[in-house]
Amino acid sequence: MTGRQATGWAAAAGVVAVGTGLALGELAAGLVSPSLSPVTAVGGAVIDAVPPGVKDWAISLFGTADKTALLGGMGLLIAALAALSGIVELRRRFAGVAVIAVFGAAGLAAVLGRSELTGNAIAAPLLAAAVGMILLRWLIRRLGEWQTDAGSNAGPDAGSNTGPDAGPDAGPPPGGTDPAAQPPSRRRFLQALGGTAAAAAAAGVLAATFRGAAAVVNEVRSKLTLPVPASPAPPIPAGAEVRLDGVGPLVTPNKDFYRIDTALRVPVVDPGQWTLKVTGRVEKEISLDFAALLAKPLIERHVTIACVSNEVGGDLIGNARWLGWPVRELLALAGPKDGADMVLSRSADGWTAGTPLEVLTDNRDALLAIGMNGEPLPLEHGFPVRLVVPGLYGYVSATKWVTELKVTRFADDAGYWTPRGWSERGPIKTSSRIDVPRAGRPVSAGTVAFGGVAWAQHTGIGRVELRVNRGAWQEAQLAPGISRDTWYQWKLELPLTPGQYEVQVRATDLNGDAQVEERAPVVPNGATGYHTVRVDVKS
Repeated sequence: MTGRQATGWAAAAGVVAVGTGLALGELAAGLVSPSLSPVTAVGGAVIDAVPPGVKDWAISLFGTADKTALLGGMGLLIAALAALSGIVELRRRFAGVAVIAVFGAAGLAAVLGRSELTGNAIAAPLLAAAVGMILLRWLIRRLGEWQTDAGSNAGPDAGSNTGPDAGPDAGPPPGGTDPAAQPPSRRRFLQALGGTAAAAAAAGVLAATFRGAAAVVNEVRSKLTLPVPASPAPPIPAGAEVRLDGVGPLVTPNKDFYRIDTALRVPVVDPGQWTLKVTGRVEKEISLDFAALLAKPLIERHVTIACVSNEVGGDLIGNARWLGWPVRELLALAGPKDGADMVLSRSADGWTAGTPLEVLTDNRDALLAIGMNGEPLPLEHGFPVRLVVPGLYGYVSATKWVTELKVTRFADDAGYWTPRGWSERGPIKTSSRIDVPRAGRPVSAGTVAFGGVAWAQHTGIGRVELRVNRGAWQEAQLAPGISRDTWYQWKLELPLTPGQYEVQVRATDLNGDAQVEERAPVVPNGATGYHTVRVDVKS
């Protein structure tokens, strides 16, 4: 093998390795983050960074195909850099891996800089870079084995059967074109290269399928104008946000809102094709399409929702401003029959939740939500329609991509998680959390500010207290809540001298019931216990 041939195969190895990593990264994004992928993030960053004059030039040159041209140019640049990574990896171990790592970091930075960012989106560029680096090392190692074998076959006698006395049946020299005479290392390299390329192609096809569908629906979502609510959200009371460093915002931004569901791939539901059916033990079955839902008198409310898997002190909880139609009004049209006590809601991907009927028909603001913090629901959070039910854990209420409400009985049906060991009904338990100071982080002696949140959805918080080293409880300053259906922020300043302290928090709801001190796991119906942090105070 000549040096030029080795360089060419190394470049091919780089293109295949990086291409496979990129295809798998895009596939992962299509499964868990349809709104954002490494390629769309980098493309968006490029568009944002390009001067207006260049954008105008591109539009005049390419017209409506300007973004296609951008993607094509990005593809050529990525291929060139991938080929370079293979060449430098062949010449110096880990040099090509470093090239991929640098551009993987650039992809991650682009993802982190997009407004559509969610926690799930971060995994895609990391996966793409890791796969690319691993495959590059593997393929170059195979190529190195072929180089070594080819060199050993080119010894002093390598050309003995090609001289003037060679007969007509003399075969090609070792390392020539006869497959039987090729070194096994050549075959292993070509098989590895071809197999990896086939995997990249398959992943690319799947990614294109998922992302193509997501792109269409996301385009529809981006052009959707939400109706003006018939009943806007009440204004946030003055002082409801304590504005203490380390305590998060009172209203959780969409990009930071937790996501827990069983969907391996985020369902992509075209609102033009969406319908919601009310079935089961009702006087009249109802079918509702998206246009009809938009025409209803919608209301807007702040509601805090939480996952039953939230550990004591955990962050699987968030507060948002939701826009939707009260579920009770839809159920009233259907007319639940006597004996019904549960509504089994079904998602577009088949997931189900069993919600007590009385919770969906009382005066609380249980919503068929279409909006979240002033914009249409993100795809990951249930676009076009989801359920939001104050006071219940999500596993029995917060059905995303909802397509059916079946009025039934707990004796006849069960939601997805109930047969798996979780309780039938999931009222959220009164709880509280210390957000600052962070456990394990030293603070300076003197006045130390503590702060956090407390919640008892659909009941409300009446008091929050802290105690230090199991001493007397001290009442914190409780900020006014937006409503009984949201969390409340609190803060308390304590004079602390140098030393180590154990600090605990407890909340009491508006009915006078304090949260449970006894520690319990999340299964079967939510964790209990006082959130405890250990604070190291330095002089």
